[in-house]
Amino acid sequence: MIESLLIANRGEIACRIIRTARRLGIRTIAVYSAADAGAPHVLDADEAVAIGPAPAAQSYLQADRILAAAREVGAAAIHPGYGFLSENAGFAEAVAAAGLVWVGPPAAAIRAMGLKGAAKSAMQAAGVPVTPGYHGDDQDENRLAAAAAAIGYPVLIKAVAGGGGKGMRKVLDPAGFAEALASCRREAAASFGDDRVLIEKFVASPRHIEVQVFADRHGNTVHLFERDCSLQRRHQKVIEEAPAPGMTDEARAAICDAAVRAARAVGYEGAGTVEFIADASAGLRPDRIWFMEMNTRLQVEHPVTELVTGLDLVEWQLRVASGEPLPRRQDDIVLTGHAMEARLYAEDPRTGFLPSTGPLDRFRLPAGLRVDTGVVEGGQVTAFYDPMVAKLIVGAATRPAAARALAAACRAVEVWPVKTNAAFLARLLDQADFVAGAVDTGFIEARLDHVVPPGPPPPAALQAAARFLVDEGRAAGGRAGDPWRALTGFRLGGTAPVVVPLHCRDELHRVELQGAAPAARAVRIGEDIVVFHDGEAFGFRPARIAGEIDGGAGGGSILSPMPGRVVEVAVAVGERVTKGQSVATVEAMKMELVLKAAFDGKVAEVPARPGDQVVEGQLLVRLEKEG
Repeated sequence: MIESLLIANRGEIACRIIRTARRLGIRTIAVYSAADAGAPHVLDADEAVAIGPAPAAQSYLQADRILAAAREVGAAAIHPGYGFLSENAGFAEAVAAAGLVWVGPPAAAIRAMGLKGAAKSAMQAAGVPVTPGYHGDDQDENRLAAAAAAIGYPVLIKAVAGGGGKGMRKVLDPAGFAEALASCRREAAASFGDDRVLIEKFVASPRHIEVQVFADRHGNTVHLFERDCSLQRRHQKVIEEAPAPGMTDEARAAICDAAVRAARAVGYEGAGTVEFIADASAGLRPDRIWFMEMNTRLQVEHPVTELVTGLDLVEWQLRVASGEPLPRRQDDIVLTGHAMEARLYAEDPRTGFLPSTGPLDRFRLPAGLRVDTGVVEGGQVTAFYDPMVAKLIVGAATRPAAARALAAACRAVEVWPVKTNAAFLARLLDQADFVAGAVDTGFIEARLDHVVPPGPPPPAALQAAARFLVDEGRAAGGRAGDPWRALTGFRLGGTAPVVVPLHCRDELHRVELQGAAPAARAVRIGEDIVVFHDGEAFGFRPARIAGEIDGGAGGGSILSPMPGRVVEVAVAVGERVTKGQSVATVEAMKMELVLKAAFDGKVAEVPARPGDQVVEGQLLVRLEKEG
């Protein structure tokens, strides 16, 4: 077994790898940029080495610095995680040339699967079904246009070296082909340094289904069943699950056998994921599932496979890299239950999912499920790296149970002031079509209006903020029996409850306290009252404008409802008043309350003056009924 391991990554995947390595007794070494000096993966590791400034191009993508760090601490192996240099064949070769163990597939396999056109040709030769299309070397525009016409519109133009949805264009008819090709080539050249493309048939109801495979250097190759990653937004995965809903035994056997053939065709070793696209318009049929690409690394979504197989995929990687045979044979790998994973991103769904950065003054994730994260409360979300801050993973006996548990977990997320997509995830998981398993890659875009949370704070959040402010006020200065202690509200005139003015997102809300306890949680964070409700966070501050309380208890004595300062007395002795007329204003805890006459009458006494400090229950104005 490897004795020491440098993790050439950061965040949650670095922490994930360290956990397994520690359990296996392997010494761990973290690398970090200037932005990550105090990050959890740095603190979790046995040693840590700085490798450069915050930008990834100057740190985590600097192969020479990572290799130098490995030499400095005497690491025996390097695990690349995912992203960064994980699928860089040159880096894999450099690691091996330095006499270190590369925890990943051979460089030749990375190269074979790195170019989509060559990979699909290799898969065809291996008997793996591929999407009807053109994967040739002739990149002349007329040749490509002819290929598109032969395939039949609509078609997809895809960058040969692409990934993550970059360098991909859908073309509906011949008239749009030239413009789409030029745009795709420009984006491919800018993103990958390679403007070559391939043409494929566009699949109308696509499902993204992938198979986890493992191989060792002893000739053993197995699959660990499939995952469904169809819930995507702009070609980025949002929710993943295993097994795929609606997967028949026949289709599963076909897709898993094809994945094993794909891995064997390129001499694969270690963990890999073979991705397929399925036409789900008539259900999952073996003859409507085609190879798309292979990811030659551990996937972000590997935990769902771990939950349904009971296996530790990082441990398998380390054992295979150490030269051991696969821990289990194919017949010993059993699929049990259902698992789902939601990616918690620091982003704001209301602003088109723009990334959200800043301090994590609060970062509380629910208990009772698996959480993979690389940040902590008190840390920072920066603009330098991927905005994913955690993965919430649940396992259950059935798919509906897993969906319910994951939705509940998303609703329980508490993060502030950084915004997250937790409420969006919960609403997505609650969609009836999702619960029924009727998903495809266009599912989210078709339902954005239903799954992006509405703008204004809901009544439960308003009630929670108002009650928190009242409770905080009585704790600071109230005494037993004062109205701020009564969470059911209070009445001075026997009719109107407390109205608390609050600002939220630059809008004023007058909140009339209700009797029922709110279904939301409020806490004070700095100057804000923050309410967490169904995965959302709302920041409130008391508004310096008047709330309103009917005055006049019994014989018309208008009393101060709380300790505070008299801001205004609006009436004089002998003056006639009408029901609802403002008679005095009291300020406390940065909140002003206007006291109003409870009946028509005349002012009999005004002992209070503006500027007076008053206690709860002190007489401000006394009214008398006329006649």
